[in-house]
Amino acid sequence: QPQLMESGGGLVQPGGSLRLSCAASGFTLDYNDIGWFRQAPGKAQEAVSCISHSGLTTNYADSVKGRFTISKNDAKNTVYLQMNGLKPEDTGIYYCAATTFHYCAEFPDRYRGHLDIWGRGTPVTVSS
Repeated sequence: QPQLMESGGGLVQPGGSLRLSCAASGFTLDYNDIGWFRQAPGKAQEAVSCISHSGLTTNYADSVKGRFTISKNDAKNTVYLQMNGLKPEDTGIYYCAATTFHYCAEFPDRYRGHLDIWGRGTPVTVSS
């Protein structure tokens, strides 16, 4: 059964860094675009970043550009989200999701409804 599992969240002070991982099992990332999303309490889900199945295309929300970097390791079937310069407004549950559609080329919304494999999320809290 295809699954995604996020890890790496935690409590960090403003200005700090975290690296989130999204490990896939039961399917290969070679044919799937991956998106990272977050949801803060009382707020709508926000698309944060994406990477294409080839790894050649990446995109970021304006709110995280220059601070977050997405990457993938095909040998480990894992996608990473390196988050630097964290701010309190980055707090939320971070989820990764997969689709065989070209989600990243049309980031963030055109193929959002085709993200059909979701992880359970990992919490990130940015606070002093």
